[in-house]
Parts: sequence; C-alpha cells; structure tokens
Amino acid sequence: MSPIGGRTPVVAASLLAALVLLSSASSANAATTIDGPIDLGTATPFAVLAASAVTNTGPSVLNGDVGLSPETAVTGFPPAVVNGTLHQTDAVAAQAQADLTTAYNVAAGLTPLTSGLGDLTGASLTPGVYSGGELALTGALTLSGTAESVWIFQAASTLTIGSGAIITLTDGASACNVFWQVGSSATIRTGAQFVGTVMADVSVTAQTAATVTGRLLARTGAVTLDTNTITAPTGCTTAPGTVRTSPAITSAAPPSGVVGTDYSHTITSSGTPTSTYTVGSGSLPPGLTLNETTGVLSGQPTTSGTYTVTVVVTNGTQPDATVTYELTVAPAAISEGPAAPAPGSGDTGSGDQLAESGAEVGLSPILAVLALITGGLIIAMSRARRSRSAA
Repeated sequence: MSPIGGRTPVVAASLLAALVLLSSASSANAATTIDGPIDLGTATPFAVLAASAVTNTGPSVLNGDVGLSPETAVTGFPPAVVNGTLHQTDAVAAQAQADLTTAYNVAAGLTPLTSGLGDLTGASLTPGVYSGGELALTGALTLSGTAESVWIFQAASTLTIGSGAIITLTDGASACNVFWQVGSSATIRTGAQFVGTVMADVSVTAQTAATVTGRLLARTGAVTLDTNTITAPTGCTTAPGTVRTSPAITSAAPPSGVVGTDYSHTITSSGTPTSTYTVGSGSLPPGLTLNETTGVLSGQPTTSGTYTVTVVVTNGTQPDATVTYELTVAPAAISEGPAAPAPGSGDTGSGDQLAESGAEVGLSPILAVLALITGGLIIAMSRARRSRSAA
C-alpha cells in the first residue's frame, strides 16, 4: 500500500499474525525403492573386477570377463582359465569400474525391508532389501521367489561366508537378481557355495574351492582367488529396476498473510519422480489456492482468521509426505488519518473536511457521517464562544 497524506500506514500490533508450521512434516519417513535388479551397466559381463590387483592361486575357472582398473597387477593367469576377455587397465575396465560405483551407491541408498541382521544361517527370505552391520552366513540360506524376484543385502562393514556355507535358490529364483553391497571387504571361505553379485567397497577374497554363481567386484581394492569356479550369470531377462524415492518436504513454513494483499509461497519437496500437491484435510483461507503441479500457494486472502490445513505430497512411491499448517490471516491494515483540529481553533476543521479525511483513509460511510456530525458540533461551539465574547 502507498502512504496516504504523507503518513505511513500502521497496523496495530495485536493484528499482526503469521502463517506458521503447526506440526512436523512426515519427511523423515522418506524411502528409496527399486522395482527390479540393480543396473550394473558395463560391469555386467564381468566375473571378476578389481581396482588394485587380481591375484589367483591354482586352476581357477572364471566364466566371464576379468577386469582391472586403474592398477596393472594381474597374476596367476594361467593357471587360471578365463572363459571371457581379460581387460587389464584398459578403457573397458575403467568404464566398468565407473558403472560399478554407480551400482554400489544405488544399492547402498535403498531403504531396507529388514535391518539389524547378522548371521543369516537358517533363514528363508522372500524378495526384498535386507541390511546389517557385519553380515555372515555359517550354514544354509534359502532365497525363494520367481525369476523376476530381487534380493539386495547391505552389509555396513564386512560380509563373511563361512566354510561349507550354501545359498539355495528355489521356486524359479535367479542368481541374476541377488546382490551383496559390502561397506568394506567380503570373504568367501573354503568350500562355500555362494550365489549373487558381490559389490565390495574395498576387496573380495575367495578361499580354496569356494564356488560363486555370480560376480566378485571390488571398487578400490583387490580380488584374491584360490582354485575357484566363478560363473557370471547369463540369460538374465529381467530389466534393471527404476530407483524411486518417496517425497520429503524441503521448504520452510510459509510467511504471514494479510487480507486484501497478494500472497505467494512455494511448497517444495525432494523425491523421484516429481511430486504433486493436494489439500488432504482442513481448508485454505478463502482467496488462496494450491497449485497441484507446482506447489505454489497463492491468491489474495479475503477473510481474516485462523485456518488449519494438511497438504499431502505424493509421487507414487510410499510413504507420502504430509505437513499441517495453521494459517492465520490478519485483517487489512488501517492507516492513520489527519489529526482533528483543536477546540477553539476556528473553522479550519470543518465537518466536510473531516468527512473527506474519513474517505481518504478508507473509513466506512457510518464513520464518515459521525465525522460530519462531530465537525458540525465543533463549529457550533466555536461560534457560541465568539458570540459570548462579543457580548
């Protein structure tokens, strides 16, 4: 609003109000999911991929490619047999390492179905994401599902597969879709029968006669082998999954609002894919609307008061994010008008002038009439005083 009569508009302190956050949003519950297997990219055909060294002892058989990047130390080939291509510090191995890092990060970022796990021995697990600190297997583990089912195991530190441990797939489950993300290093001990793709942040060691239906992939360290048979899965028909993250509200609480004043505030959120915004319960102040696509809350409030409204943010990935606001809209600002003339100051403050002042500051017709009456009384009193003085 612009100043009137050279005076700045004022609003009584008691009328000031803000749009404030009433209750916390559910953004802490955001989840990251995947609807298929981890995408390994160009690392897919590798049975073994390492960063610092690939070392073999004995007549290992590797059914798949072997890669090393960025270092150059590949030893024990032969006697190891590679039924694939050896990529020793070349562009193919470098790209495979880059894709491994991407896959590793995707796996690490997923929200687990079950957490706090340790030794998996004796478990029969349905498809899902499972996490623990130091994961281990000292006996038997069964994974039961279809050819499209996916298992992702997250070990915050180490993975240890004990001697003679065995992983069994049932009901059509495929080694194509079993992944082990390991925060440090993995060890597969003597004679173990292991299934799945190991993505270790540091290193992987397969001890004597351990067999792997899957892949041994190390991001920063070495892969060490000893008379092993490693077979990279082939014929994998399930398309890589799409990573989705449920929404989390990222914007601060909206600012204050006043009747008759243009208002705009954008509610923002994270998450993939893009979210939509709807009013779940309660109501917005009259005159304001919420754009479902952009999250912009805008308009011109028409009625003062306090309004409670819950906004639901959704992108098709559960859980939705919700936030409840208490919206308090202040009445329109009232400006100070010119001061009334002091009694006895003559006719300078006529009733008409007071009425005009009332109109200038936006007073109602009733107040304008009162101003006119007051002005008439002041004039009459002034004339009476002058008459008495003259007498």
